[in-house]
Amino acid sequence: MSASRRSGTTDELGPDEPERDGPDESSGGSEGSAGGSDLLAALLDGMDAALCAFDGDGVVTHWNREAERILGWSAAEAVGRHGFAGWAVREADAEEVEARLMSAMHAPGRQVHEFALLTKDGGRVLVRTQSAAVRGPDGKPAGVYCAFSEVHAQIDLERSIALSEALFEDASWGVVLVDADLRPAVVNAHAARALGIGRTSVLGRPLGELLAQGVEELESALTHVLAEGAPPAPAEIWVSVRTPEGERRRCWRCGFVRLASPLAEEPVPLGVGWLFQDVTAAKQSEQEAALLRFRTNQLHRAARAAAECEDPVEAATVHLDFALAGFADHALIDRAAGGAGGAVTDSDTDTAEPVRLVRVAVTPSGAPGPSLLGGEAGLPVRYAEGHPALQCVARAGSVRADAGNMPAERAREWAVGRQWPADAVHALCAVLRSRGRTLGVVTFLRGSGRSAFERSDAVYAEDVAVRIASALDLAGVLEAE
Repeated sequence: MSASRRSGTTDELGPDEPERDGPDESSGGSEGSAGGSDLLAALLDGMDAALCAFDGDGVVTHWNREAERILGWSAAEAVGRHGFAGWAVREADAEEVEARLMSAMHAPGRQVHEFALLTKDGGRVLVRTQSAAVRGPDGKPAGVYCAFSEVHAQIDLERSIALSEALFEDASWGVVLVDADLRPAVVNAHAARALGIGRTSVLGRPLGELLAQGVEELESALTHVLAEGAPPAPAEIWVSVRTPEGERRRCWRCGFVRLASPLAEEPVPLGVGWLFQDVTAAKQSEQEAALLRFRTNQLHRAARAAAECEDPVEAATVHLDFALAGFADHALIDRAAGGAGGAVTDSDTDTAEPVRLVRVAVTPSGAPGPSLLGGEAGLPVRYAEGHPALQCVARAGSVRADAGNMPAERAREWAVGRQWPADAVHALCAVLRSRGRTLGVVTFLRGSGRSAFERSDAVYAEDVAVRIASALDLAGVLEAE
């Protein structure tokens, strides 16, 4: 170690180092040794950790730039001093610190300690050190090297590593590291379950193989983050996940962070950290609540508007028009013909005689507008046996019908054959009941651009049907007078 008692950053003697006779071994007596000394100096100064070294007598032989940055002592001021006493460590602590450092010469492996060192301006810095023996050509201990860093920096590093490991092992939300090619590089267990595939199976696969819908929006978000950085707020993305059981429609609340290498002078994108949480249930509940509020508001508005109508039949069409908003594309009202006041009792439905229905009102099939009244001639609608409207009357309950996956031409024939507009694909018939009697049927129709009617839609249609039935019942009473 005595041949290397010069710092990698200076060739001056330390303040307490005696002048030695003979050639300067640290700077080298030949061009080769000089090149090796320069290389050593460059390596020492390029280290991220502070490093110092001691010979067998405890004299400082090396001191790099990071050590100078942390403590403020330059290499010229540090190299050649005996231990840390009086300058880098308080006198009261010097003996203990030196003993613990030099004990590494005769101990296997590396030793880790924490010391309070002094800075040049008189401050104190708590550092964590790793020290190990330096052996000479004969294999015997010749000195000690000591790498140290500020404790808070070490703790920050350990926290970052611990956080990374926790995110990819125990996090209760999905965490995916996406590379610059937009392929998953690392996924945690939660994300693997959400994607319906194993943690190793998902790696390196295009997102299009994992998602059936929503992949374009997700890839666009990832590309934006790579180019511009993280968005200011989480984004909610609807996707369809491919699973062995089929596609699953999910809503993910996603957050993104751009990852850059800390070792490059300029930020080099390593990919995107993608964190997501499944909020499907919450979004569906939110949508259902919003839909319920809207429909309740429509029923309220319809009741107020219908109360201003002198003609009860007109009031029935008002209820129909208000119900259409956001619910269906077409609607029609068929009133039962015959019976007392145009109504069918339960005993009537038990007879073999088919029920006749007369068209009372229908929404215009062209330009939007109020429902059109009809049925003045009293001619029954030509419904074939088994028609959904007739089933609705027979059961005194709601009936749903659907064209299914028929080709467009067959779906058109299906609708026209049931006396509905040609573009109808989904139908919902709700019975009109008042005072224990069936007054008719209201039918709501949707085109191919809408989804099929569900149970919640049937409940809403039944609410509308109650109001329409009350209006038609009043109309029947007035006609009887």
